[in-house]
Amino acid sequence: MTALTLSTAAAPGVRADAIVVGVAKGSASGSGDLVVAPGAEAVDKAYDGKLASVLKTLGASGTEGEVTKLPAPAGFKAPLVVAVGLGAEPGKDASFEAEALRRAAGAAARALAGSKKAAFALPITDAGDVAAVSEGALLGAYSFDTYKNNADKNNADKNNSAKAKNGKAKNNKAPLAEVALLGAKTRDRDHKAAAERATAVTEELNRARDLINTPPNDLNPEAFAAVAQAAAKEHGIKVQVLDEKALEKGGYGGILGVGVGSASAPRLVKLSYTSAKAKKHLAFIGKGITYDSGGISLKPAGHNETMKCDMSGAAAVFAAVVSAARLGLEVNVTGWLALAENMPSGSATRPGDVLRMYSGKTVEVLNTDAEGRLVLADALAKASEDKPDAIIDVATLTGAMMLALGNRTFGIMANDDAFRSAVYEAAVEVGEGAWPMPLPDHLRKGMDSPTADIANMGERYGGGLVAGLFLKEFVGEGITWAHLDIAGPAFNESAPFGYTPKGGTGSAVRTLVRVAELAASGDLG
Repeated sequence: MTALTLSTAAAPGVRADAIVVGVAKGSASGSGDLVVAPGAEAVDKAYDGKLASVLKTLGASGTEGEVTKLPAPAGFKAPLVVAVGLGAEPGKDASFEAEALRRAAGAAARALAGSKKAAFALPITDAGDVAAVSEGALLGAYSFDTYKNNADKNNADKNNSAKAKNGKAKNNKAPLAEVALLGAKTRDRDHKAAAERATAVTEELNRARDLINTPPNDLNPEAFAAVAQAAAKEHGIKVQVLDEKALEKGGYGGILGVGVGSASAPRLVKLSYTSAKAKKHLAFIGKGITYDSGGISLKPAGHNETMKCDMSGAAAVFAAVVSAARLGLEVNVTGWLALAENMPSGSATRPGDVLRMYSGKTVEVLNTDAEGRLVLADALAKASEDKPDAIIDVATLTGAMMLALGNRTFGIMANDDAFRSAVYEAAVEVGEGAWPMPLPDHLRKGMDSPTADIANMGERYGGGLVAGLFLKEFVGEGITWAHLDIAGPAFNESAPFGYTPKGGTGSAVRTLVRVAELAASGDLG
C-alpha cells in the first residue's frame, strides 16, 4: 500500500521524486488564463512568478485531470514538478471542491507510478481538504499486478530484463510508494484524523478492488468467504459462514438455486461489527456472484469477459464493514455477502423452475440470468429478522440501470423517500455518482406468475426498477430499505480517470461508510 505522511516542510527542501502542484482555469478576469492554485506559492516563486506562463507554453490548460511535467527549478531537492489540472478556479472567497481535489490528486498519483515519493502541494485549507487529497492520492496510486510476471532475467533485451529497484520490471511500474501532504499540519488533531480515516477507508476500498479484479478461477464463493473470515479475525468482527449444507437446512432456495449449477458451492457470510455505544443498527447486503455466465439463459458472446465483477456489491459491503470496525464507529453494522457462481450444467436451475425462498415465498425463474435478485432476496429476508434500523443492498444488478444512467452513476431506490434522499446526499458528499430512482407500483403486475407467488422477471422497459420492486417484496415489514444498483460504475472498462483505475472501482464503499458515520452521529435522515 502507498504510505501517507503529513508535512509542514517547504516544497524546495523536500526530498522526493516530484512536487505536485495544482493549476486551474482562471475565472477572476473571465479570460480563462491559467492560474497556479494555492499551496504552490513556493514553487511559483522559484520560477520568478512565471510558473503559469511556463506551463501554458508547454500546453497546459488547467483542464481537470490534465498532467504536465517539467524540471524543478534550481535549488529544489526534488528533480521534477508535476502540475495537475483542477478545472475551473472557484469564485472569490471559495475553495476548490473536494471532488476536484480528489480527482487531481488521483491523476497525479497515477502519473507518478514507479516513483518512491511525491510531495503534494495542492490547496489545503482545512481537514476536509486533507481528506480529499489523501483519498484521491491513495486511490489513484492503486495498481493490480498480482498476475503480472516480471521480465525474464535471461531476456537478452536489456530494456525488458532490467529490473527496477522495487523488484518490478521497468515496463511494469509499481504504484507510487509514498505520498507526503505539504500544508497539512502534523500536530493538528483534525488533520491527523482526516488522514487516518482516509488511509483506513482507501485501504479497504482498494482491497475491494483487488477482490473484484481477481479472476474467478481463484475467487469462488468459498475463497471469498475465507478472505472475509481472515479480515474479520484481524479486526475483531464476528463472522458466520453458511456452507451449502447449512443453506439447504435453512431453506435458502434463492442462493442454492443460483449456485446449484456450479462445482463451486455457494456461501452466505454474515459479518457483525458491534459498538458498545451504538444506538443504531444498519444491515448492508452485497450481491456476490463470483462469476456470472447467465446460467442456462447463457449470456451472448461479448458479455462474459468481465463477469468476474458481478461480486462487486459483496466486495463493497465487505470493505464497508471492515472500514466501520477500523474507524471504531459507534453504530452496529451487519454485512451479508450472498455468494454464488452462476453456471450452466445438468444440475443448473432451468427457466420455468420454481424456487422456494428463505422467506417462504415461491419464485418462478423465467430467466436464470436474473440471478442477483434471487441471492439478494434470501439475504434480505434473513437480515430482516434482526430488525435493523435500515437495510441497504448493493448489487451489479441490471444492464437496464446502465442504459438509464451510464457507466459512472449508480441508481438508488428505496421504500422510504427520506431515506433514499439521505443515501443520495451521502453519495454526493463523498464524490460518488448516484441518482435517486422511483419504484412505480404499476410495474409490479408484470412479475405476476400463474405458477408461483412472483416471477423473477417483469416488463422489459424499466428493468432496473422492476428488479428493485422484486427485492422490495423480501424486505421485512416496517424496515427502512434502500437498493443501490451499481452495474454501471462498478467496473471501468475504459481508460483510467482521476482516482478511478481500469477494472474494479470499489463503487459504493465510500457511500456505505458515510451512511454508517451519519447513523453513528445521529444525523442519518
